[in-house]
Amino acid sequence: MSDLTTTTATGAADAGKPDAAGIDSRLEGHRVELTGYCYRMLGSAFEAEDAVQDTLVRAWRNFDKFEGRSSLRSWLYRIATNVCLDMLNAGNKRARPVDLTGPTPLAQAALSPRPENVWLEPMPDGRILPSVQDPAEAAVARESVRLAFVAALQHLPPKQRAVLILREVLAWKAAEVAELLETSVASVNSALQRARATLTETEGRAGDAADPLDEEQQKLLERYVKAFEGYDMAALTALLHEDAVMTMPPFDLWLQGTGDITGFMTSIGAACAGSKLVPVSANGSPAFAHYKPAEDGSGFVPWAVQVIDVQDGAITGMHCFLDVPRWFPLFGLPDRLPADA
Repeated sequence: MSDLTTTTATGAADAGKPDAAGIDSRLEGHRVELTGYCYRMLGSAFEAEDAVQDTLVRAWRNFDKFEGRSSLRSWLYRIATNVCLDMLNAGNKRARPVDLTGPTPLAQAALSPRPENVWLEPMPDGRILPSVQDPAEAAVARESVRLAFVAALQHLPPKQRAVLILREVLAWKAAEVAELLETSVASVNSALQRARATLTETEGRAGDAADPLDEEQQKLLERYVKAFEGYDMAALTALLHEDAVMTMPPFDLWLQGTGDITGFMTSIGAACAGSKLVPVSANGSPAFAHYKPAEDGSGFVPWAVQVIDVQDGAITGMHCFLDVPRWFPLFGLPDRLPADA
């Protein structure tokens, strides 16, 4: 039974609703793309899924009022937009460590956590990127869930954020966006112009496409896995861009440059020697589930989800999300690897 059916089937509002299974199926068919939209709006994996669940429940309960004057998809996006705008009225803005402070020299490195609602969160590709046939459309979708792009979106006022995503990512017409937001086409075009200007100022350098990986990128990642699992700092240094960054939410510390990154890994992070990396797919980028050796010596335990930025044949970012009780279940990962993994 789907999440939607589980949530609504026992509600009094659903009593006697015709073709409940058919309605459920039609609404569920939009879940992935709606989750991608809400994730871009909110910057949080779990808030996005909550927003979509709220959207589908509202749609279910009001389906008999849906008059078909717009498409079901447009109607759902209208509901989802209103849900997200309501959530954003609380003023919560997600960020990366690089958005909050400057880099910390290794000699001053200290692990200071901040609350989870501060941080931009990773998201599995399968939950936010629907299957599409057009390679160009797929490439736009992947780029628009990159950590750097979603972080840049957080600098926009909520309605500008919605306008930019609907127009630039989802390719809606200005008139369609104006109807959804109950405003004018001129207002939509003005908001889009302002949003583009802000993104130009705030978005970080773009990484290379992650899917499909070309042969050079695949070899780079294979070498990265070998260097990381072997804890070979010389080999790792050869793969990193000289200005590469390493972040570790929920800690606000971030490091820049090969010397500080490898120095941290062999000092404060030395317990990660002998780790295993399992490929996953996150934010349209190469990613790995990082398991470190268990203290009891029996296999490997979750430590981080790494999202990797690659540009021009080098690794420019290692973003290590350490809140594993939240991330590993989200990615469907096992809570332990055997010693012979």
